[in-house]
Amino acid sequence: MRPRSDEAASMDVELIEIREFIAAHHPFDMLPDASLEKAAGSLRGLYVRQGKCLFQTDDTVDALYIVRTGALETRDPSGEMLARVGEGETAGAAALLRGGRAVNVVEAIEDSLVYAMPAETFHTLRQHHKQFAYFFQPAGGERLRSGRAVAGQGGPRGSGPAHAHLDLMGIHLGDMLKRAPVTIPPDATIREAGARMSEQSVSCLMVVDPADSGGRAAGILTDRDLRNRVVAKALPYDTPVSEVMTPDPLSLTADDYLFDAMLLMTRHNIRHLPVMKDGKLAGVITNTNLVQTQNTSAVYLVGDIFKRDTAEGMRDALEMVPELILQLVETGASAHNIGHVISSLSDAATVRLMALAEMRLGPAPVPFVWLAAGSQARHEQTARSDQDNCLLMHDSYDETKHGEYFRAFTRMVCDGLNICGYVYCPGEVMAMTDQWRQPLKVWKNYFSKWIDQPDPKSLMLSSVFFDMRPIYGNHALFHDLRAFVLKKTSGSKIFLAYLASNALSRQPPLGFFRNLVMIRGGEHANTLDLKHRGIVPIVDLARVYALDAGSPSVNTLDRLETAQEKGAVSKDGAADLRDAWDFISTMRLRHQALRIRENKRADHYVSLETLSNFERSQLKDAFSVVKTMQGALASAYQTGRM
Repeated sequence: MRPRSDEAASMDVELIEIREFIAAHHPFDMLPDASLEKAAGSLRGLYVRQGKCLFQTDDTVDALYIVRTGALETRDPSGEMLARVGEGETAGAAALLRGGRAVNVVEAIEDSLVYAMPAETFHTLRQHHKQFAYFFQPAGGERLRSGRAVAGQGGPRGSGPAHAHLDLMGIHLGDMLKRAPVTIPPDATIREAGARMSEQSVSCLMVVDPADSGGRAAGILTDRDLRNRVVAKALPYDTPVSEVMTPDPLSLTADDYLFDAMLLMTRHNIRHLPVMKDGKLAGVITNTNLVQTQNTSAVYLVGDIFKRDTAEGMRDALEMVPELILQLVETGASAHNIGHVISSLSDAATVRLMALAEMRLGPAPVPFVWLAAGSQARHEQTARSDQDNCLLMHDSYDETKHGEYFRAFTRMVCDGLNICGYVYCPGEVMAMTDQWRQPLKVWKNYFSKWIDQPDPKSLMLSSVFFDMRPIYGNHALFHDLRAFVLKKTSGSKIFLAYLASNALSRQPPLGFFRNLVMIRGGEHANTLDLKHRGIVPIVDLARVYALDAGSPSVNTLDRLETAQEKGAVSKDGAADLRDAWDFISTMRLRHQALRIRENKRADHYVSLETLSNFERSQLKDAFSVVKTMQGALASAYQTGRM
């Protein structure tokens, strides 16, 4: 075999260097080896002197230019600078996607070495590699969706195979109903009931009065009722079903989640739960459904919490939460689902603490409802955080007669939550604070003042108390307050305008050239604050859209969905924000999981060094979506729409 010439060897070395260079930069780093070799082999080097143009407006562009050394600047026809690109970055893609016609000017602002990739190679790579094609799409929501699809993340409420077994918190009860409820009239005998249960192979019957055209259930009869109320008491078999049934059973709607059913059934020690749709009985969920669908630590952890008799015992059970977050993240559960799981654990701890408080202090002297606020109310908690809660009491509340009871009650619950790891709120937004433990009429006065006099403090409080959800007690009190608030906000254009302006106060960390802007100085220097600069701005936008639409939803994704349906935000805008929220939230959860694994405190400050080029690009797109939608909100406010 004839030895290779020095020239050929030199060309091989140069090709290897080119290949290694482009392989170190996104999106070329995502190409398979064979395609990377072909791409590198197609490149030709060009030296461009400072001040010289690669191409100008209306020129034909026949290559993608990759900067090896130096820097290029893109300007529009009027001379306004649009972007700068440096080592490893590209120019000319937009022109190639337009058929090869340049709209802008690209000039070298330093002596530069660039690699030119022929248009044919560029388009071939786009055609065969989705990752490569995604990178060169216009930035924003569409590119974010494409990138997430490439990465296999799916939608914000996805239930892909990676986490299907963890989807109690993503499955609606309506999706679980496989058959119509088996019913029996209240005047039927228990002999007839037993025969019907055996014939239909069911463990319960819904008792429905044929004369009731509303389709509601008068009661429920279960196999346990037959054992405990009939056999154990030796009742005659001709006893009417109405005498042994459980009247007015607890129920949920078809739109509630399977995890909500698990929580309610565990809390009340029941095995059958009627499901309503449009006000009518649609079916029954049983504990067998839960076991067959889910068998994870999240389910058993809730059950364990309800068995504990002290706050310290609940704290020991909740020590599993960091490990649970790791499990959920690593199996691919969505941020939406993880938020529901973790928030439901907070709910369970709160409910159990209130039950223990009532066992010690006795039943409450007047009706009340305990309300969660903030991220717990939105079902968006991650690692354990500080507590935000308040108490709403019936207007029959009398401070002289009832004040001592509720002070002791709320102190016991808030102290217990602190022991469990949900530390006291730094701003004292807690039910044990006198200001946030008030009867309905006082709460209505609070909201009236905040809405009618939207000063900075009112807007700050609005960001907390417009996100409330009932946890325990008389839910009708909350529904009364919520109806009052929604009616008042729907007609207050001035308040909504102020709220919209406040939503623009937190800008995403994106510079003029779409570069990520790090925190300067301090404990978290050179990191990105994913919570306050990424997630919170989306939460704020969704809140404005929901209130403008008169929506009672508090979960961010639910707010965007209902606001879209009512025309408060465009379909594309809502979809873009949902994808941005899910991606940034998922990044935050992964960051927290890594810190937990390293035995560090979970936070929301991520270093770019821990992110891949793909993840950085996705973050830029997510932040671009937020910035665009903030601009749209500002425009709507300025034009007087709100």
